[in-house]
Amino acid sequence: QVQLVESGGGLVQAGGSLRLSCAASGRTFSSTYMGWFRQAPGKEREFAAAITWSSGSTDYADSVKGRFTISRDNAKNTVYLQMNSLKPEDTAVYYCAASMRRSLFIPKTPTNYDYWGQGTQVTVSS
Repeated sequence: QVQLVESGGGLVQAGGSLRLSCAASGRTFSSTYMGWFRQAPGKEREFAAAITWSSGSTDYADSVKGRFTISRDNAKNTVYLQMNSLKPEDTAVYYCAASMRRSLFIPKTPTNYDYWGQGTQVTVSS
């Protein structure tokens, strides 16, 4: 089992920044990828960014590329999502997720992630 706890959400004006954190505990050594997903009201959960624990390779959704940066601190078992130049359309609940998959490519679909945090609300006002 892997437990994930997100923090860092809040209300910010358009153009502002937030940094989300995801603290992982439990059998973290068995996870390969860590991802951030988001879900706006009435919409499906969508991929935002992901990173591999080992090499630090990253991947981003086109909608956040150049504005968001995912990083990890292996010693702290923590993954971060730095969000800059925020837009009202970034408003959503943001979820941290852990994948146990052994694949060549970073997974981008929610079904490829095995453990989820409770989510943290990010609201961007115009």
